[in-house]
Amino acid sequence: QVQLVESGGGSAQAGGSLRLSCAVSGPTYSSNCMGWFRQAPGKEREGVALIGRDGRTIYPDSVKGRFAISRDNLKTTLDLQMNNLQPDDTAMYYCMSDSRPHVCSSILRHTMYTFWGQGTQVTVSP
Repeated sequence: QVQLVESGGGSAQAGGSLRLSCAVSGPTYSSNCMGWFRQAPGKEREGVALIGRDGRTIYPDSVKGRFAISRDNLKTTLDLQMNNLQPDDTAMYYCMSDSRPHVCSSILRHTMYTFWGQGTQVTVSP
């Protein structure tokens, strides 16, 4: 059984920083691909960071240079450091893991990924 529990959400002003964490439990193979997605009201869930089993990371242009994903070697904790936050970053943020390495080759539609946390809210004010 895979469980993902996010923490660290909250409020920030534009230009500020927040760090999200995700506690991961379950078989190690279930975390070959890990990542963070977000969903704003009325919008589809979108990927903001992926990290593969080889440590390779992928970011969309919207967050590149501002967000950084990392994990511990045991794959029990997944973090997302978010800097220079903007109001458009306001959303519910979700932790994701998947056992299939190939789904980390690019950011796919959220429906392609298997395991999800319950989400943590991030609100950025102007």
